[in-house]
Amino acid sequence: MKKIFIILIVLAGLTGAWLGLKFLIKSDEESVACTMDVKQCPDGSYVGRVPPECDFAPCPETRAVKLYYYNYELDRDEFGNIACSRNGLVAVERQIPITQTPIQDTIKLLLLGELTEAERAQGIDTEYPLEGLSLKGASLKDGVLTLEFDDPNNKTVGGSCRVGILWFQIEATAKQFPEVQQVRFLPEDIFQP
Repeated sequence: MKKIFIILIVLAGLTGAWLGLKFLIKSDEESVACTMDVKQCPDGSYVGRVPPECDFAPCPETRAVKLYYYNYELDRDEFGNIACSRNGLVAVERQIPITQTPIQDTIKLLLLGELTEAERAQGIDTEYPLEGLSLKGASLKDGVLTLEFDDPNNKTVGGSCRVGILWFQIEATAKQFPEVQQVRFLPEDIFQP
């Protein structure tokens, strides 16, 4: 009986040691410290490394969209005058996160007016951003996209050439989405000469 008791005590001790060792090993695995470097994702965001393998976290899913800006040199009539037409529109590609509101997200990105130095060197230009101009909302019904803007500083008014180009940029950017057949602006006096 004494032998069985000693064997049980030894087994209990070994089991306790094994459980303690397993706990220590697991704690070491969970406390892995990764380097602090980051990776830039196609949408411009950054992700860091995550334990336990210290691989980079996945980038958010994105989709490619086109923002339509303007190049005066592509929009000249036979006399060399600026025609103020859609002929000067130039598409630049950007990545946006996949969301439930891709049309609004794309228009908001266009309104930021962020062009690269290389794009500007190619003659691409824009008057966006316009101080105070913001997209308040958007609705799509029967192919008609209604965009509601807030322009507290009246930055969307001006000559017919300027206003037309501002309008064309938004319209072309919105119409890249196949479900958009027509674009309507609210309030109705926005983008008027």
